[in-house]
This record gives sequence, structure tokens and C-alpha cells, in this order.
Amino acid sequence: MKILLISPTEKGIGGVAQHVQGFSQFLTNKNHKVSIISSENTFTIPIKGLKNPSFMLSSFLKSRSVKGNDIVHAHNIPSALAMKKAEGKKVLSLHGIYSQQITELHGKTYSTVSKNYEEKALNWADSITAVSKETCEYYSKFGFNVRHIPNAVDLNNFPKNPMKKFENQIIYAGRLSKEKGIDTLLDVAERLPPKYNLLIVGIGPSEEKIRHVVNSKTNIHYLGYQSKEDTISLIRGSDLLVQPSIMEGISSTLLEAMGCGTCIIASNVGGNAEILDNDKTGILIEPNNAEKLLDKISDLLTKKEKRLAMAAEGLKTVTKYDWKQVGKLYLDTYESLLH
Repeated sequence: MKILLISPTEKGIGGVAQHVQGFSQFLTNKNHKVSIISSENTFTIPIKGLKNPSFMLSSFLKSRSVKGNDIVHAHNIPSALAMKKAEGKKVLSLHGIYSQQITELHGKTYSTVSKNYEEKALNWADSITAVSKETCEYYSKFGFNVRHIPNAVDLNNFPKNPMKKFENQIIYAGRLSKEKGIDTLLDVAERLPPKYNLLIVGIGPSEEKIRHVVNSKTNIHYLGYQSKEDTISLIRGSDLLVQPSIMEGISSTLLEAMGCGTCIIASNVGGNAEILDNDKTGILIEPNNAEKLLDKISDLLTKKEKRLAMAAEGLKTVTKYDWKQVGKLYLDTYESLLH
């Protein structure tokens, strides 16, 4: 098959980027011809509120020149306009509830516009998939036929060497923005006892807030952007991974932590509750609760056996999220559209 993937992002540690990277590699390994249109190879304006609209326009123009596609697979709502006019059967994958994300990040004015566009985008697709059951159920309520296909990771390609910089090493890896619970993370960082060390990996609009805390705390370490390989090695070398998100689809970072055998504390939001079984494969806490997060960090760092037991259970569970399993679900969707 000749497959065109369209995504606002293709590189970096963000969930959509990692999904597209892993999926394109899976398809290539299966001898399919893959092309990608993303912000990395088309024009965008790197300013909050303008990046997605500029990507929508530039990807739309670029997609019309890519001919002979069997499948056009758009990831997230901003990619749908390019999908609409591209040649081939159309698949739209939803990595979260788009209008809710826009409301959280940009306010109600943008939300009204996004809801109108969102409805049109869903109608342009021949098939719709969603990475989390929550997202699947949300859009199904509006009469759309949505298939649940989760995010995935390539467990075979994980670096095996742990990167441990400190004893009692905690890591956050992801986008530095409001929806990822950065304000909660910073609240915890301000109060974290000196014997615990927090590594923060990623980039985003909250970077200056991070740097301000780092300047006043010797046990908070901002590492900025790291390659996927180094990020996974840092996760593998950490005693805990924390993810205090306000909203979440199926988090690639959580899957990676499970694949590394690293214990997890995450917010009980979105797809996190689908991935983690509370007190068995990780700890789920209510979002926006720095005190609870700090309490669970302190508790788990003093209970090594409990940490290791949950990490071991997570390692068993994550195998169903391997690309060998998930990639086949996408290929089945493609085949059903073509035949």
C-alpha cells in the first residue's frame, strides 16, 4: 500500500509525534510505502494560537500534490483539512478530545470555532479511530462510528542501559504546558525534600517557569529536549515517573515507563486509567493535587518492594500495546476500506 500520514508533529517526545514515528516504522517494516506531511517538512508559524492554523493551510496545499495514495491517514483534527482533498481512502485518528483541549489551552472563543471545524472534520473521514476509550465514547455519542485503537510502543527497540544520575531519581518527561499539569509539578518541585531529585525532560510554553524553580532548588534538574533514546534511558534509570496531567489520551510516556520497568504515579484522567490498574501497575491520583502527589512520591520512594512489584506488573501489561499488536488493527482498518 501507498500510505500518506499527516500529523501536526512528527519529531520530539510528544505523544502524537512518537505515535507517528513508531507507526511509520512499523508500516515501512511491513514493506508499505510511507510518506509523511508534518510541521517538520511544511510551513508553520511557531507562535501560540497560530501553529495549528498555519499547519492546516500549508499541509492542505502540500497534500494535493501527493498522488497515488491508497490511504490518507490524518492524526488529530488539525490534519483533517489536508486529508479532505488528498487522494486516497481517508482515516482520521483522534488523540484526545480536540475541542476540550482547545478550551483548556486557548479559552472559550477558540473553542466555539474548533467545535464547528471538529464536526466537519469528522464527516470528511471514511473511518475514524481513537487512541483512548474515553475519546472513542465521547465522539460515538454524536453518532460517529469510532473504532478504539490505542497508542503503541516498540518494545524491541528500547535502549537497555539505564541512565541514573541520582539516588531517589524521579522523572517527568513530556510537553511543558498547562494541560500536562506543569503547575502541579512545579508546586511539588518547590516542596520536594532535598534527598529526592526530580529530572524534567521536555520543552514547551512553561519552560521559563521551570527554569525559575531550577534556579532556586538544587534537587530540581531541567534537562530540556532529549532524544527519544536518552529519554527512555533516563526513564529506565529512574525510581519513579510522574505524570500529573489535567487531560490525557493514551500516553506514550506511560507505556514507555511500563516497558522500562519504572514505577508510575499519574493523574486519574483520560486514558491513564485505561493503562494503569491503580495500586497494581501504578498509582492513580486526582489531578491538580500537589499535596497528594508529593505524599505518594515520598511513600513509594521509601517502599522499594512495592515499587518494584508494581513495575513488574506494568511490564507484563504493556506487551498488548506493542506495535506488533496495534499496527495490525490499523492494517485491518485499511484493508476494510480498500476491499
